[in-house]
Amino acid sequence: MDTPTTSRRRLLQIGAAALPLAALGSALPTVARAATGPSGATLRMPAEHDRHVRTFMAWPALSSVWGPYLAGVRRDIARVADAISRYEPVAVLARPGQAADARYQCGAGAYYGIEVVETANDDLWIRDFGPTFVVAPGAVAGVDTNFNGWGKTGTSYYQPYANDAAAAATLLGQYGVPRVQAGFVGEGGSLETDGQGTLLATVSSLVNANRNPGMTQDQVEQAMKSALGIDKVIWVPGLAGQDITDCHIDCLARFVAPGQVILDQPGPGTDPKWVAVYNETKQILLGATDAQGRRLTVTELPGPDRSRIRGKDRGSAFLSSYTNYYTANGAVLVPQFGDGYADGVAYDILAAAYPGRNIVQLDIDNIATGGGGIHCATQSQPVVPPAV
Repeated sequence: MDTPTTSRRRLLQIGAAALPLAALGSALPTVARAATGPSGATLRMPAEHDRHVRTFMAWPALSSVWGPYLAGVRRDIARVADAISRYEPVAVLARPGQAADARYQCGAGAYYGIEVVETANDDLWIRDFGPTFVVAPGAVAGVDTNFNGWGKTGTSYYQPYANDAAAAATLLGQYGVPRVQAGFVGEGGSLETDGQGTLLATVSSLVNANRNPGMTQDQVEQAMKSALGIDKVIWVPGLAGQDITDCHIDCLARFVAPGQVILDQPGPGTDPKWVAVYNETKQILLGATDAQGRRLTVTELPGPDRSRIRGKDRGSAFLSSYTNYYTANGAVLVPQFGDGYADGVAYDILAAAYPGRNIVQLDIDNIATGGGGIHCATQSQPVVPPAV
């Protein structure tokens, strides 16, 4: 996710107690085999559409990153937090010196409430620097994917990330959730799963010397399978070096359900290089099978006309993608960009893809200016499956 200047307590009651680290097995610090819960079942990354305990978000901290957009970005974060709190609890990480402002702007939240958790952070992209949760019957753990600022140290994309890099371990310690340190470097936005052992990922964002120097694609894949309980990885090439994330999968392709994928279709005015990424990804997905051997059904989600969106004057980094939506309990939160026709089409497609959920469209133009979206700004804590 590009920045505007360079273009991103104890375990809250989860319905099942967090297990001590030892109970998850000696495999946790390694990449040789997947961690397991007390029943012997593999700890697996669940699908985002599975039920959540809460959503984590983060309060953007640095004016040096966001410049004149910082106040607007904070308003967007408060707006998203309030919308999510109508469906599930929200916890917003904020620097201790900024927590009072975060509490004031976010307010109490609707129905399920918003809690501000005082934890040092740098930016809002908690999808990438926060823990990626894995579950098994009666068990939960958080995978720390070793956030390194998208590998952009020494490049024009660099922004401070030391606090964000420590946030996953800090957050898991605060909530008493066992921590799995992944054997690879990556971000939550680079990981998309159906919850049944299939992972979508881009080569460009993971098999990249700026994250995993010296590791082959097979080695990265094995490390992801171990840390996340994955059986099969469907790789698409992506595109390195053209945005701060090196083309995260969560702006490109998302699982709606096992065997069903939403694919971002670039709207009019999109740079041709991203159109090429879409075409290549589409061909791979149409020919792919998941971990259960099912062929994938691909539904395209057209982007807006970039000449008709409110953010057309905010620069090339502006993320005009509906695909970077977030699935909360009972709702799908998706951007609306001011192209009335495209906003309506996105609503209809997502309503059909997620029957029984409310489609909530939000103006997040300030967040989008930084090259990210609602999904990038959220991370879900899943409900723990019942113990067997």
